[in-house]
Amino acid sequence: FFQKTLSAVKSWFTLFGWSKGPNPISIPYSLRCDVCIVQLTVAQENIFKRKADKDKGFYDMLFNLNGQPIPGIAASQTLSPDPVERMFQLHWQRTELLSFLKSKGAYLPHVMPEFLLAPEDYKIWTEVNTGIRRGSMRSSGKLSSKPIFVLDNRAFETMSKRAWTDVLLQMYKVFVLPRVSSGIVPDSSSLESLQNIPGIKSEPLSSNIYSRYERAVLNWLNKNYEKNRKIVWKDSQRGGIPPTRWVVNFDQDLLDGLVLAAQMAAYCPFLIPTHFIRMYTDPRTQVQFLHNSLILVKALHAINLDMDIKV
Repeated sequence: FFQKTLSAVKSWFTLFGWSKGPNPISIPYSLRCDVCIVQLTVAQENIFKRKADKDKGFYDMLFNLNGQPIPGIAASQTLSPDPVERMFQLHWQRTELLSFLKSKGAYLPHVMPEFLLAPEDYKIWTEVNTGIRRGSMRSSGKLSSKPIFVLDNRAFETMSKRAWTDVLLQMYKVFVLPRVSSGIVPDSSSLESLQNIPGIKSEPLSSNIYSRYERAVLNWLNKNYEKNRKIVWKDSQRGGIPPTRWVVNFDQDLLDGLVLAAQMAAYCPFLIPTHFIRMYTDPRTQVQFLHNSLILVKALHAINLDMDIKV
């Protein structure tokens, strides 16, 4: 389940996280290396400076989604040549990132700034905090007053991958989902057939599972499915017109592909005769479910929306 979640998060941020088109990311490698350091030689001195490829770094992606930078973190920042001091600077950046996201409503109490560091910086962090290593300036003291988690390389990579995935999920929650407006769902009274379908309440406390923005999307799914099921499958030879349904979740109710096909048909009706008419409208076997999924994925490819969805 975690791997499927990671794959979905990676695909979405690769395709839609950037202002100038898709940009591949890997979790956690390209994210923690966005503060990727390049070594420059200036006046015979080695200094380290954050790589500042415009629209190619994590902070650029965050700015694109949010519209405002993290206070105190510049687009390009000189880092100390001393590895301990550099680690302190990077740890501070990660701390500011988490504080910024939390101020926007993100829930990340389990993610420590050190989990977002690169392995070599995490190693320095543990050495400083356990007294094994000392350096200049602040490094003579301890960075954290909280319990120290000293992880081996394998455990750290697992923790880092999970931490960065949760950071991205929370970014999606606080920066992307709030763009959903209840205005996308017209008054249900405009569809007589929706009168007998219970509404999905939009009040903030009406669900402990879905946010009000997710419930607005569920209303949109219900509206489009009910509106289009008789149009898409009016000439169906594989089960006829599918029955009315109440879409209340994003997993079980979408498994047969019919709800998603109805959404696509609302915006791409040319896919109905070439793809959706061939779907089973009352699938009973695994083969029939697979058949519908294949058609749905082929329809996505037909409109050049390749999200690497596995059938």
